[in-house]
Amino acid sequence: MSSLDDLYRRVIMDHYQKPRNKGKIDDDSGLVINLNNPTCGDSISLSLKVEDGIVVDAKFIGEGCSISMSSASMMTEAVKGKPEEEAIRLITIFSDMMQGKEPDDSVDLGDIEALQGVCKFPARIKCATLAWKALEQGIKKSDDKSNE
Repeated sequence: MSSLDDLYRRVIMDHYQKPRNKGKIDDDSGLVINLNNPTCGDSISLSLKVEDGIVVDAKFIGEGCSISMSSASMMTEAVKGKPEEEAIRLITIFSDMMQGKEPDDSVDLGDIEALQGVCKFPARIKCATLAWKALEQGIKKSDDKSNE
């Protein structure tokens, strides 16, 4: 095992054991998206607060494997304070990365890069992308809400 693989494993386990942004937004103005992965039992409840096109807050509650929970932790950290367009771009980059494509060098993925090796394990890709799919649905709901 390379030292890079070991580092990535440690980053993933750190987010799993000490998740960032765990909980729910105690504000009725936010959105809640509930998703689950029936194949492995992972579930997530993503709370999202979007104001004026900015992801102001993102929190999650969930149960699942280290990949799904650490991915949710990393994702919430990455999108908080970002414009929706940037969050959507991150979703696309992450999705491409899960399909084995090299990540865009112009974007600093931070800890998210540690999940790059998941693409080698097709059964785990759904675990890694669960929170990102919830984010995508949340942004769409937010846009629909603001267009009413």
